[in-house]
Amino acid sequence: MKGKILITGASGFIGSFLVEEALHMGFEVFAGIRASSNKQFLTDEKIYFAELDLSSQEILQEQLVSIKQMHGSFDYVIHNAGITHADNKKDFFTVNCNYTQNLLHALQRSGMQIKKFVLISSLAAYGPGNAKTFAPIELWHEQIPISTYAKSKFYAEEFIRSSNIFPYLIINPTAVYGPRDKDFLQFIQLLNKGIEPYIGNNQQMVSLVYVKDLAKAVVGLMDSRHVNYSYIVSDRNDYNKEELGATVKLLLNKRTIKIKIPLLFVRPVVSIVEKLSLFFFDRLPFLHSEKLEEISCPNWLCDSDQLWNDLHLKPGYSLEAGMKETIGWYKENKWI
Repeated sequence: MKGKILITGASGFIGSFLVEEALHMGFEVFAGIRASSNKQFLTDEKIYFAELDLSSQEILQEQLVSIKQMHGSFDYVIHNAGITHADNKKDFFTVNCNYTQNLLHALQRSGMQIKKFVLISSLAAYGPGNAKTFAPIELWHEQIPISTYAKSKFYAEEFIRSSNIFPYLIINPTAVYGPRDKDFLQFIQLLNKGIEPYIGNNQQMVSLVYVKDLAKAVVGLMDSRHVNYSYIVSDRNDYNKEELGATVKLLLNKRTIKIKIPLLFVRPVVSIVEKLSLFFFDRLPFLHSEKLEEISCPNWLCDSDQLWNDLHLKPGYSLEAGMKETIGWYKENKWI
């Protein structure tokens, strides 16, 4: 065994693949979940389940002490738990930032001897790249997040950097796709119905990463000598926003009608829907003004060469190969 590793948010899309990769790499894996979590993607008998209450530092400390008494200290922690959608903006800071602080302090006070604490953050914590030059986002760039979600991730990063509690790594993945994902699923379902929608008429460039490549990179970093460092993660390729649609259409063998909706039209509609949702239901809609501005930025390219060079690896999946597996899984599980 390579050691004990706790992976929070283990029942979700990325978390479940992190668990699978860690098991494959020979770690003793503790899947950090809530009592209400669905374990449908966590079926391996070798998984230890750790029900953790990240909302309370005191309760969390008690839970960790109990785990330590029974199994010993974790060697590594991958903190993947977090939210990308929320009913109100303050929930982003509560879950993505405050819960991270609770976990760090509870691990410290429970006497866990952590060799490496890894935060799964987001490329959004950097903010978009230059819209004129289309230069990729680099590790050394100033971080200027533009949404509340992105700011909550950035503040969690800043706390980890400044606290000096454990040796750390901060991972900033670009947009992640793959089986079990529900965000890209919506776009793929529309393409499967013959509808290909795009917001805005301008050029947009993006980086992507297949979930298995992300999991391989993150777990692989447990064996590296690098600590107190950040990494951007992508598949090292650049895509314009319509390449994803073209690849999916080819794999689905579908012809579509392209619909390009101008931002000048979308912005007021989204703003009205947001105000009505907040007024009548006291919650943000799925697509709100901040999210619209973020996803419509022209440049979300990034440079992940440092990560792959340090790992002495290359991404294993092209967009076509990753999407082929993803669509195959969606069909097998009747999601499309």
